[in-house]
Amino acid sequence: MFQGASSLSLDGKGRLSMPTRHRDVLSATAANLLTITRHPHGCLMIFPRPEWETFRQRLSELPMAAQWWKRIFLGNAMDVELDGTGRVLVSPELRAAAGIERDTMLLGMGNHFELWDKAMYEAKEAEALRGDMPDVFKEFSF
Repeated sequence: MFQGASSLSLDGKGRLSMPTRHRDVLSATAANLLTITRHPHGCLMIFPRPEWETFRQRLSELPMAAQWWKRIFLGNAMDVELDGTGRVLVSPELRAAAGIERDTMLLGMGNHFELWDKAMYEAKEAEALRGDMPDVFKEFSF
């Protein structure tokens, strides 16, 4: 299970250095194989390969009415591998799609990660905090 936020910078070649706390899990559960794809909210999703296979299977079962969403997720998916120093290349196409240039936020989201442009993430988080909490949290105890 991945959780927590990390403020990271891409290097000049567009590589992301995966935080050390996640590397052992990715090595053990996914042999350092990842898949990166677009997320409809403006970020990227990074899946350990076994989790991607499960997600991809769920997508394939969607009806034809979801064909464009299948194209967005599957058509933009890039298989990558963590290198020996724990870095992963984020393609120029995916970086452009998410508006990522250098400074990022990597969020552990349970079975996958979200990768955001840092300024965009901070703006969206501030907007969410200014709004009302969704109804699903009304019965939730903090």
